This record gives sequence, C-alpha cells and structure tokens, in this order.
Amino acid sequence: MSRVAKKPVNLPKGVELNIQPESVSVKGPKGTLSLAKVAGVEITVDNGVATLAANDASLVALTGTVRAILANMVKGVTEGFERKLELVGVGYRAAMQGKDLNLSLGFSHPVLFVAPEGITISTPTQTEVLVQGTDKQRVGEVAAKIRGFRPPEPYKGKGVKYAGEVIIRKEAKKA
Repeated sequence: MSRVAKKPVNLPKGVELNIQPESVSVKGPKGTLSLAKVAGVEITVDNGVATLAANDASLVALTGTVRAILANMVKGVTEGFERKLELVGVGYRAAMQGKDLNLSLGFSHPVLFVAPEGITISTPTQTEVLVQGTDKQRVGEVAAKIRGFRPPEPYKGKGVKYAGEVIIRKEAKKA
C-alpha cells in the first residue's frame, strides 16, 4: 500500500471533519473547505485522527492523493497558506487598490488583478506581493497567475518571481 495513504491525518483542536455521502468537509478557525468524495476510498475518524483505506488494490495511489489533499485542507483551515512574490526590475512595483492588485511591470498600461474569493493579497513593500488563503491549490494558482504577467527573463532576471526562486542566468551574446 502507498506509504502516504498509511499515514493518519491528525485533526487539531477546533477542527471538525464531516463526512457526507457525496463530499468531505473540514471546518476550522480560518474557514471551511470541502472535497468531493472519491469512490473506493473510505475515510474514518476516530479520536481526532482520520485514516484512509482503499476498497480496491488499484486505488491505493488515489488513496494517497486523497490523504495528501485532506492533510492540506486541515493545515489550511488551521494555519493557512501563503506564497510570496518579488518584483525585480527598475520601475516594477505593486500597490493595492481596495481588494485589487495594481502592478506596474514595464508595460504601457498598469496590470489590474482582481483577487478571487477566499484569497487575500497584500503588498508589504512596493516590490513584494503576499498571497494568502486556506486552499493550497488556489493560493498557488493565484500566485502563478500573477507571476505569469511578467515571468523572470534569463538575461537580467527582471520580472515577477517567487521568493527564494533561483533564476538561472544566461550569458549575453558576444560580438
């Protein structure tokens, strides 16, 4: 069986796991997340610990995937997730306009990004953008969309990059 699927999911205090016939929902201090129930994967809760089991040997890998998603949901409703983006380049800056993110990325026009529901975007400095939320997938998706407006280029490293991302530089052409 999958090693990931064998690991139980600990439910901290204040986190409730509700199992309905069609879905599984996790409720915690930061909100509620739900997941469509996967056929063939059984979820049981006992003394604040959720365990998963596959009904069929062919569904073992899927059970590990569901376990990882469930663990991320539990972490999301307790701590939350965040991705930090950095703007590198002369004149590249970010500012908040209400709940919308206004980016100056060297284009002839400013880029306006509307934050989706459940995601909070903040700008601690003009060159940093912080994306926060309870759903790990949506936080990563929003961060990738913002990065997609001006991905870092390999010659000068200008663009929007993740914090800690290493941009492999290329050497310029020689005459």
